[in-house]
Amino acid sequence: MKKVILTLFSAVFIFCWIPPPTWGIEAHAAAAVAADPTRPDIVIIGSELEGMYLARAAADEGLSVVVLDPRSKPGGQLLEGQMVFLDEPLGDNAQQILQGRVKELFDGYKSGKIRKMGEFRQYFNRLVKGIPIISGISITGVDIRQQPDATGRSVESVSYRTKDGDEITVYPRYIVENSDFAALASQLSLPRIPGMETVFGGGGASKDYMAASFMMKFKNVDWRTFQKEVMGLSKRARETKYGSETNVTEKFTWGFGKVGAGYHSGSDEWFLRGLNTVNQRGGEVTVNALLAYDVDPSDEESIRRAVEAGKIHTKEILAHLRQELPGWSHAEINGFPDYLYIRDYDRYETEYVMQGTDLMSGQMFWDNVSIAGYEIDLQGTMTSKWGSRIGNPDKYGMPLRSFLSKGFTNVIVVGKNVGASAVAYGSARIQAQTALAAESIGIILGQLKAQPGLANLSAQQMTSFQAYIRTHYNITLNGVKAKNKLTGLSDTQRQLFDQGKLVIP
Repeated sequence: MKKVILTLFSAVFIFCWIPPPTWGIEAHAAAAVAADPTRPDIVIIGSELEGMYLARAAADEGLSVVVLDPRSKPGGQLLEGQMVFLDEPLGDNAQQILQGRVKELFDGYKSGKIRKMGEFRQYFNRLVKGIPIISGISITGVDIRQQPDATGRSVESVSYRTKDGDEITVYPRYIVENSDFAALASQLSLPRIPGMETVFGGGGASKDYMAASFMMKFKNVDWRTFQKEVMGLSKRARETKYGSETNVTEKFTWGFGKVGAGYHSGSDEWFLRGLNTVNQRGGEVTVNALLAYDVDPSDEESIRRAVEAGKIHTKEILAHLRQELPGWSHAEINGFPDYLYIRDYDRYETEYVMQGTDLMSGQMFWDNVSIAGYEIDLQGTMTSKWGSRIGNPDKYGMPLRSFLSKGFTNVIVVGKNVGASAVAYGSARIQAQTALAAESIGIILGQLKAQPGLANLSAQQMTSFQAYIRTHYNITLNGVKAKNKLTGLSDTQRQLFDQGKLVIP
């Protein structure tokens, strides 16, 4: 294999972007280029949306960033998996808590301006403008060094092979795990955070994960008729026919559990749950409901098999929905995604692993990098097809330490790699929350000039960075109050909740 030098100008789509006036620093200045192209300030492994907020913030703060993507195309869950049913975190009483650049995405989504795949692609491409993304790489080596003062370890370099077979080594100051299968973190010899097997599997040795989803896309749906006929029923009649909590708004649906249960996949590895549907305008819809179990996102063949099976099930489900839902009699397939929405895979120890009781008590941390608020939604697994919802926090903080690989001075994890127990992950995994954390971390790295020290920040330094983020980016990370929903629970009850064995209404 020939050796080549990393080029920091790989092709990206270019769009003009006028940022919201609340952003104090002009976005999308020309991305900084490392003096030595093999030594960028930050290397990000994977192109999932969450990490792109870190990339954007760091680049706008003047750092050189390059994205090395193990997938053949960028965009991950959002673009290739076409998971466009976006979950918004909210405080109690539907309090709006979205902040940062991800709020622009949700504002466009809720208004209907960003609903179709082309619109999501435009948004993504604006976000990554000027930041090189090298797709189709495979990591071939990670050089881990012990710090001379024995305070921790660091990743000195990462070697990878391009899709053309070139062997390249880069020496970043910081490296970020942003894949959905722990492409980097799995190579750091860190303990795995126990997964869903501890909740539904009786604590057995076999790993278990929340199901993946194959997104279903349809066209020629008469949404007006659909909404009018379903919502024209009384609440009791509607839920008797379609399932509890069934609702159809002008934009979305949820519920329809009986419709899902009426489809029999003929396989233990596939299950149709209730229908989370987004109205994409013009009769086009995307449905998040088809669950796939036992998918290994680190195995390309496993992904390929699941995608092909998902296409077959979608065709069968179309006939089912035509019969069951008003306004769907002329519905047709509107294409298929090339990938899946991966909810859950191996996560590895971070400096702090959030627990379910942290969330339910409204815990705020001195090193908050995000303010979150989403119900603890444990999606189904192989051993518990329906999953469970065990609590609904008001708001809670997400600490920087939950995004720092344990014992490493320069390894950051973002998105689905967040340090959270199996129970806490039911809420912490939500994209908008970890996107804000990633953006905040990118800003802090910029203020550090990518110099060492992220893993050893003092409370005083963190307070200073939080003040900078509030002043220049209109993001509030401290001084937030949240309701403690664990008042009156015994220590034993708290332990049971952290194990997923207690539901808090």
